[in-house]
Amino acid sequence: MNPTPVAVERQSLVDALRGFALLGILVVNIAAFASPYYGQPLPDPMMRSGLDRVAAFAVAFLFETKFYLLFSFLFGYSFTLQMQSAQRSGKPFVPRLARRLVALWCIGALHAVLLFHGDILTTYAVLGAVLLALRHQSDAVLARWALRLVLATAMVWGAIGMLAMLGGPATEDVLRTARADAASALAAYRGTAATVIRQHLRELSQVWIVLGLVQAPMALAMFFAGVIEGRRNLFARADRYRPLFKRLLVPGLVLGLPGAAVYAWTASVVPGSRWDVLGLAVGVFTSPLLTATYVGAMMLLFQSRWGGWMAQALAPAGRMALSNYLLQSAVCAWLFLAYGLRLIGEFGPFMSLMVAFGIFGAQMLISRWWLARFAYGPVEWGLRAFTNLEWPALRRMQRSR
Repeated sequence: MNPTPVAVERQSLVDALRGFALLGILVVNIAAFASPYYGQPLPDPMMRSGLDRVAAFAVAFLFETKFYLLFSFLFGYSFTLQMQSAQRSGKPFVPRLARRLVALWCIGALHAVLLFHGDILTTYAVLGAVLLALRHQSDAVLARWALRLVLATAMVWGAIGMLAMLGGPATEDVLRTARADAASALAAYRGTAATVIRQHLRELSQVWIVLGLVQAPMALAMFFAGVIEGRRNLFARADRYRPLFKRLLVPGLVLGLPGAAVYAWTASVVPGSRWDVLGLAVGVFTSPLLTATYVGAMMLLFQSRWGGWMAQALAPAGRMALSNYLLQSAVCAWLFLAYGLRLIGEFGPFMSLMVAFGIFGAQMLISRWWLARFAYGPVEWGLRAFTNLEWPALRRMQRSR
């Protein structure tokens, strides 16, 4: 049976938006691959030119703390699509999603240890269990919890930032430790596969603060927002929601962009100053607003003539988002780590940004080629098989003429 026009529109628009989110995720992640100074309270020594400074500011301003929220929103939205699919098939939803989350956690754990310690899949798997437990809560309850999570996270980091202000800028001991950590990471990532894995394990033991106090609560808030909009079929009849998409532009332009500018200035211009934690707090509070603006702007763009072409170009990459997310990390690991060319510490922010656009451009072409022949991305196919406990057909069926 051919899908209805509504289903086709919904899937293509969601996939196009997910493809856009994938680009943003890569732009942020490649900075962590390219420099051992990423996240350190130190200026990156590879930031040697005006182009590098502009690129670093642009990435912090437009991408950091925004695109994982967009990806999280789409995870919540897709959660509702999976529930609807289970209802149509007549199969129990909870066991299917539980298997999916277990598989996602295992994939994420391997990804974190072998390729990239900044993995988000394990977090999604754990938070997905929370979403599963709260799936019957009303929109009002989910909206209140989403707002509480954002406000609480911003307030916690605001309080930490105020304490940091009282303590003044980073001391020489802190800076010395940061330089030693960066040098140690650089040596490990340029060493062997074994030293790369050991470094990943070391960093995984340290990222729990950022994960637990920033990414996890913010991602869960966006899960809730995605579920709410999924219940309303936001993307199923996008033309009906044009007024909403236009309204979403306002808070991001009025509050989101200034907040992003504050975050970008503290993160890329004055790292290690007494302002950086307060800048993070401002970014945490305003990033959801700018993320909502991205949703509204892209949906309006996708419904235009030129934007429709863009949606068609992005949708294949978004349709096999999990495969592409892992492929991004594999390519970056080969480029920058001891698995391949060992280019970590060689590229400044501008060159890293150009490489990210090149990788994603190739992924769009590969995704279109792959999906012209196969029904699912390779990792999506395996995940679907484990979720449903049956082997789905991988090759695309040729339509009779």
